[in-house]
Amino acid sequence: PLFPEHSSVSPDGELAIGGVGVRDLAERFGTPAYIVDEAGLRNQASRFKDGLAARHPDSEVVFASKSLPCLAVYKLFAAAGLSIDVAGAGELVMALAAGVRPERMYLHGNAKTTAELTMALDAGVATVVVDNFDDIDRLEQLATRPQRVLIRIIPGVAPETHESQSTGGADSKFGLPLDQAREAITRIRASEKLQLDGLHLHIGSQILDTEPFARAVEAVSVLGEFPVYDVGGGLGVRYTLKDEAPSVGQYLDTITAAARNYLPTGAKLVIEPGRSLVASSCVTLYRVTTVKHTGRTFVAVDGGMADNLDAALTGQGFEAALATRMTARPDEITQLVGRQCESGDLLVGGLPLPAPRVGDLI
Repeated sequence: PLFPEHSSVSPDGELAIGGVGVRDLAERFGTPAYIVDEAGLRNQASRFKDGLAARHPDSEVVFASKSLPCLAVYKLFAAAGLSIDVAGAGELVMALAAGVRPERMYLHGNAKTTAELTMALDAGVATVVVDNFDDIDRLEQLATRPQRVLIRIIPGVAPETHESQSTGGADSKFGLPLDQAREAITRIRASEKLQLDGLHLHIGSQILDTEPFARAVEAVSVLGEFPVYDVGGGLGVRYTLKDEAPSVGQYLDTITAAARNYLPTGAKLVIEPGRSLVASSCVTLYRVTTVKHTGRTFVAVDGGMADNLDAALTGQGFEAALATRMTARPDEITQLVGRQCESGDLLVGGLPLPAPRVGDLI
């Protein structure tokens, strides 16, 4: 149930994604490889876009591209009618190279450089999300025509997630607290170069409960009425069989209900899904390089924390399977480890596998 939407298992136990078997994928592209269910990405984009439009017609879905910054993915989501969130020059360059229209882009970042802002303004990026007063200073110096902006607000809502992924609490490095936000609102409204469209918030990532999203919307509503409210992203996904994540529909029900309850009638509602758009359509394919029985059974693969950083950075759990013997009964408890020179390079601990051996695909 954790594999991509268009996955299947052949009678001899080989995993296929999008109709292509893992042996063929490994032979054609090598390992490690990120395998993406393209149709799954399109379906998930439709669930967000169509689902939000049905609940709140004046709305926009923006792909938080830091979750999978890849030219093909930019092209796919732009073609699906999504706008694009770019955080920094690298993502902006990729989005432009993929043919994304600048008028469908939002520029983010808590430490935007003068060079990045110049690049964005020259490209014609539609909206800059102002994170701090230095952003305002730079934009007023650089803008040669009216520039639309949103102000990122700290709503004071800290959801239950890993500390490094919580961005809405009072001590967040992102955005402005309510008192400073009022000052920024006054300043931008007086500016001859900046046009204040509204407010932005984002409370974190890998959030497995919808209630904090509603509290955050309520928190920023005290700042007054605006044409646009961008409530960010952050919806969590299932990485392990034990995880319970809200559905896209449950998430959309929560935020649109909060918009009806706390935001002005007729305001545009913007969301920025990232992980929840892409994660369920992606797997990483590895080849086993070493199996050894010492204090434990270690199954080492040809990648590791360098290509799945969250295993080490946030302790994120994952599931794994022997991809050419999916139906075989596991008979050994293993430690699935990577090749990096770091004991924290543990991809999955206590993983049951059926007689793993060198050359197996995981």
